[in-house]
Amino acid sequence: MKGGREHEHVHPHRKHEVLNGKLAEKLFLTVPDSTSAIDASRLYAGKPHLAGSPGDFQTAKDFLTLLQTELGAVSPAGDSSSDPIFSAGTVESRNATLSITNWKTASHKPTAWIDVYYPVMNTPLDRALEILDEDGKEVVWKAELEEVAEVGDPDAHEYAEAVPTWHGLSKGGEVKGKLVYANYGRQEDYKALIDSGVSLNGTIVITRYGGIFRGLKERFSACVKGAQELGAAGVLIYSDPRDDGTVTTDNGYATYPLGPARNPTSVQRGSVQFLSLYPGDPTTPGYPSYENSTRTDGENIPAIPSLPISWNNAKVLLEEIAEGGKNRTVSLVNHVDDKVIPIWNTMGVIPGYIKDEVVVVGNHRDAWVLGATDPSSGTVSVHEVVRGLGALVKKGWKPLRTIVIASWDAEEYGLIGSTEYGEDFADFIDKYVVAYLNLDSSVSGSRFRISASPSLAHFVRGTAEKVPHPTKPGLTLWDANKDQGVLYGDKIDAEVAQMYQEELLNADDLGVSPLGSGSDFTVFLQRIGVASSNGGFGSTLHDPVYHYHSVFDSNPWQQRYGDPGFLRHVAIAKSLGLQALGIADSLVLPLNTTHYALELGAYLDKVESIASTTSLEVDLSSLRNSINKLQKSSAALDKEKAEAEKDLRRIIKRIVRHRVVKRKVRKAVCAIKKVFGKKCGCPHKRQESLTHIPHAHVPATTLADGEAVKPRVGRYPGWLSEQRVKTRTRFGHHGASDAKPRLPLKKLRKAIERVRAVNKKLVAFERGLIHPEGIKDREWYRHLGVAPGKWLGYGATTLPALTESFTIDRNTTLAKYEAERLTGLIDKLAEDIKPTGCSRRLS
Repeated sequence: MKGGREHEHVHPHRKHEVLNGKLAEKLFLTVPDSTSAIDASRLYAGKPHLAGSPGDFQTAKDFLTLLQTELGAVSPAGDSSSDPIFSAGTVESRNATLSITNWKTASHKPTAWIDVYYPVMNTPLDRALEILDEDGKEVVWKAELEEVAEVGDPDAHEYAEAVPTWHGLSKGGEVKGKLVYANYGRQEDYKALIDSGVSLNGTIVITRYGGIFRGLKERFSACVKGAQELGAAGVLIYSDPRDDGTVTTDNGYATYPLGPARNPTSVQRGSVQFLSLYPGDPTTPGYPSYENSTRTDGENIPAIPSLPISWNNAKVLLEEIAEGGKNRTVSLVNHVDDKVIPIWNTMGVIPGYIKDEVVVVGNHRDAWVLGATDPSSGTVSVHEVVRGLGALVKKGWKPLRTIVIASWDAEEYGLIGSTEYGEDFADFIDKYVVAYLNLDSSVSGSRFRISASPSLAHFVRGTAEKVPHPTKPGLTLWDANKDQGVLYGDKIDAEVAQMYQEELLNADDLGVSPLGSGSDFTVFLQRIGVASSNGGFGSTLHDPVYHYHSVFDSNPWQQRYGDPGFLRHVAIAKSLGLQALGIADSLVLPLNTTHYALELGAYLDKVESIASTTSLEVDLSSLRNSINKLQKSSAALDKEKAEAEKDLRRIIKRIVRHRVVKRKVRKAVCAIKKVFGKKCGCPHKRQESLTHIPHAHVPATTLADGEAVKPRVGRYPGWLSEQRVKTRTRFGHHGASDAKPRLPLKKLRKAIERVRAVNKKLVAFERGLIHPEGIKDREWYRHLGVAPGKWLGYGATTLPALTESFTIDRNTTLAKYEAERLTGLIDKLAEDIKPTGCSRRLS
């Protein structure tokens, strides 16, 4: 017989073709699985794992075991230790990251390890909340501060008192004062109180959680910071059922665990770090928290005590200050233990052919208690991504670019694990990291949302459009951005409904929102300028109430109400995995700088609209002209990257056509390797193959068996394999003739160098919006394109320094300065990304 069997007989030692392109994606998408996801949720969310606790350390080792098992990862130290745990700042820790891009010392195998950082955090001691009698001496009411969990949720029942209800990084102390209600504790709420003649001096302010849409995290720090600056003695923050949309007892829904409404004893823990000033270890701003680091007092933490409380407790206090209430003195006690506490970042690396271009995928692992949603739903999805990538690795796949997988710690306290790593390896990230893909919580409700740098907006939407809708046949994951829950009722708070609808308008024309802060992309994007993304399923006003940062954020709640069957967890894993594969294996990075440049114009439109409502007279025409120039430079870059990619594809096709000359093929491989800084092996070694040629966008092609395949954008190895099959089919095993045509090796090298130069410009776009002086009053944030708003908690403010010169400082001189500073950055960026030399083909 002829055909495949004969081929195998003639070439008994031929390597299996490496999976790439569409075939690699196809295999990856078969791996994420709901049964595996549920098991992973039980592993990570089945026990408390507060940052720095023994449970947290165990989850760090669990994730390390995952990397070792699925990827075959070894210790970067070169030893056989199953637990490579390195103290941050040591030679082992430094080398583990720095060797990733070092051609001489980098491992050819996947590696994994744990970095240990040493931030200052706090843990709760004793707390109390009481109403005193008219004389202020005797206690007439004492709050039950802990949550009460029934056996209907066995996990919450078991661990109801495992982690006390308190605020991370809160100030310890004892205060007494009269209560003042401040709604959401927003800047406008405090202003309304002052305008009405209410003094906050010496009072205890009570606010409700919220003020921004439910998909974002708490604004505890903004509440506390505002109250502190107005002279308050302390702050209480509670969860109000009004913010639960229609899923309330007023609409007939039973409370959890008997139904989907809020358990009235639930408490939202959270950090009160002033995140808008700077994230990370409060005592090491701008530099990593090693065990022996020099420390400051910390300027981004409160000077007054605070407590989170339940709705049950808040009702009593609100009645106390309501019309007809007694308005007696309230006593607040919050004793905490401030100390250096070790935390553990688990890191994994899949080496790529190009070692000096790195894609980072990250998710935090620590939770306030069980955290089945935050962050373990994200950890579960990343768990499935690792399994999918592991399946590819076991089949012989190797990415074009290196992939780093990070399981961050202490995010809940204030993005500490990722920030300390980012400050530790800022130069490395700036030089090598081309994109950062973040996943926090992947499932808390029914609506899919995604935020990203504008340069990634088309790309992240495109990957979501490739994944099937988890519950609705015929639709895609992207279509889920219109989904909402099915729990309705006649009673809903009008203010909440309006805020929710307004927040949905923040997305751009593609449906992708800008990134503010509140998760681990912050140090990558806002300080270093790495294009980033973050997304997942969020809660809507008609979903079962997500008990954020409560003991009721448990695996039983997730399986019963959050994501029955864990189909959404799997969909997010598939989308994130396709993002990682797409960026890692694309010849030209999928960064759309022209969309970004156009969005900058839209951001300026907003500033001009704001300016028109003030008395400040600032000419923004120069800035507008600079943005227009940037748009033109970006359009030219679009043309350059298309031509560079096309040239490289044409040259490689020519090489494939002449593959019959094996010696020439080996020279081609060596030429490519030398461009990437790798040494060539001995010419007689059979393992040299064209699968080492970098990937590029390729057209559809037909295999010898008639199967039509169109590899994904930017993937060449799989396509080259297909071309070899066609060559063997057309000419037999040894080709049509014994001619030894000359191969265009010099042109090949130039084409590759040209593509790499284009990629550097694409990466430079986000970097170009970083200013070394940072943003006024919060210099840690250096991105002048987008940052967390000074009074928005985690919400994004675009063109932040310029915008806030109008909205907060209201200063003409400052506004002119910020416009000039931004104009200078954009002018330089427009010049930096211009095509170099004349456009020409290399054929």
